[in-house]
Order: sequence, then structure tokens, then C-alpha cells
Amino acid sequence: MRYYVGVDGGGTSCRARITDLNGTLLGEAKTGSANIMLGGNVAMQSIQDAIATAAELAGLGPEHMAEMAVGLALAGAEQQASWREFMSLPHPYAHVTLNTDAYGACLGAWAGNDGAILIAGTGSCGIFLSQGQQHIVGGREFPISDQGGGAVMGLRLIQQVLLAVDNIRPMTPLASQVLAHFQHDIDAIVSWSKTARPCDYGQFSPAIFAHAQQGDALAIELLSQTARDVEMWMQALIARGAEQICLMGSIAERIIPWLTPPMQQRVAKPLGDAMDGALAMAKGHHDLYQL
Repeated sequence: MRYYVGVDGGGTSCRARITDLNGTLLGEAKTGSANIMLGGNVAMQSIQDAIATAAELAGLGPEHMAEMAVGLALAGAEQQASWREFMSLPHPYAHVTLNTDAYGACLGAWAGNDGAILIAGTGSCGIFLSQGQQHIVGGREFPISDQGGGAVMGLRLIQQVLLAVDNIRPMTPLASQVLAHFQHDIDAIVSWSKTARPCDYGQFSPAIFAHAQQGDALAIELLSQTARDVEMWMQALIARGAEQICLMGSIAERIIPWLTPPMQQRVAKPLGDAMDGALAMAKGHHDLYQL
């Protein structure tokens, strides 16, 4: 093997980073969703596209794929059947190891040492690594879990918009913007919801943050609930022995001002990101399950 590849894949995007054996960055790229519970073949295609694009930027061709050790930190990997199905798929790489996106992010955040993180992006998951053991909270996928993530926040937004349409709650600028997104067609919202993925719901999270800054009552309500959800997961990690927790992901990093002061004091700054953790995985055997 001549190259290490770290891949961080979630419900919205998949990032790949290639280094040489000395850790020198050679190339990095980003593609679509790589949540293996939403389809192993789809995730594998996103992963291979990201690696191929990063390899091209590094001046590497298809003949170099067999020289790559790949660490995969992927959403959905905690579901054993999905893990096994994905690991049975063919690939061109020398070696592949697969664990959760939370595991990879935790390795990166604490530079391979024990510690705790809470990911809140499209979905959410908390993990505390201690003395060789993984303590995991949440992460059971949308819509039954993932509180504190963008998908759940977007789902709640759609629900509240429909209540506003029925004059059960006040119509706010945020609700009006969502209605405009669907051309004020309620049937279109219903039809969309039948096939909407977590990332489709999560697309509304930037608008929620933006409207909250302008004092929109609905946006403030949604962010307050998301903050309470994040604190719920943080408390669960603390109960398992965590002292400090790194908050990672597009929602987690922006929700900190909405947390209570005692919980803000529990937040630690990550030493690295999920890509660093995925690269660390590429250098060893970090499989969540055994084949």
C-alpha cells in the first residue's frame, strides 16, 4: 500500500482525503450522500466517485486504487445488516475498514485518545470512547431518532408550517418562505413528503438559523427545541463518564450559543475532524463488526 484514504460519509455529503504514507495531503473531494442505510450501492458509488475525484487531483489514476488503504467513517454503519451488506460489495482498494461516522469523528476530535463527541448534522449521534469501549447514544436514523439534527428540525418545521396554514399557529416569515418554496401548494408538500430523504428536510436548517437572527418566533422555537435535544444527548454522554464533549457537524457548531451556560462549559474544541479520524482508521483495523 502506498496511500491512505479517509472517507467521511453522511446523509448529505461524502468527503474523501488521500495522503501518502507520511501523511502528506495529496487530494480531497466531496460528493453526494453516503449513508449506507439509504442504500449500500448508492453509498459505494458516492465513495468511489469522491476517491476517484480526489485521486485525479493528486495525479493518480485507476491503476493506483489497488494501492490504497481506505478508512470509511459512514452514517448508518451501526446497523449491522447494512454494515454486512455494504462490506460484501466489490471495490478496487487494497484494504477497507468500516465504522460509524461518529467513531471516525471521535478519533479525529481527540487525536486517537479517549473522549466524547456529539455529531449533529443532517442526523445526530453521540459517542464516548473509553478504555477500548464505545458508548453510543442515539444515531438510530431519521425519523425515529436523530433529535438535534437538521432533518428532524426540518420535519418539525414542515409540521408547524402546515399548522400555520390551518390557522392553528401564526404565520411567520419563515413559514411563508417554506410555503413559497413549494409554490404555496399544500398537495405538493404532501407529495414531496412521501419520498423526501433526511437531506431534503435538512435543507431548511440554514433558513431556520437565518430567521432566528431576525427574531422569527417559529425559528426561535425550533432552535430552542434543537438545543434541548443536543443537551439531552450531551447529558447521556456525561452520565456514561464523559467530562468534555466536542460538538461536530453543521448544526452542532451553530447551536452552541443556544445551549445553557453549564452545557456550554462542557463543550471542547476538536483537535481534528472526521477526515483525520477516517485516515487514522485507514492505518489499522477498525471494523465495527466482524465479517
